[in-house]
Amino acid sequence: MQELLAGPFGTLIFFVPVIILFYFMLIRPQQKQMKAHQALVAGLKRGDTVVMSSGMIGKVTRVENDEAMVEIAQGVNVRVVKQMITQVRDRTAIAANDTKTIAKS
Repeated sequence: MQELLAGPFGTLIFFVPVIILFYFMLIRPQQKQMKAHQALVAGLKRGDTVVMSSGMIGKVTRVENDEAMVEIAQGVNVRVVKQMITQVRDRTAIAANDTKTIAKS
């Protein structure tokens, strides 16, 4: 048994569990988090209250392919890359400049 662990195969036996541990502790959670963020960005719509990576909070007024227009103050709209939106806080609120009302069912 000692001869088996002393050679190159023995070194491999110790590296395989470390690689498996790295996968389950680092890589897999990162992939899950990335998929969740992509779903969040894909589900972005007008009226959502969002938090951007800079810490600014605003309301989405327009959504395009890769960008969104976010109102950060009354009459102040900024164009941001959708990937920089980190959190959607309120999906039911009306955009600040939207004159339509939500019909209650």
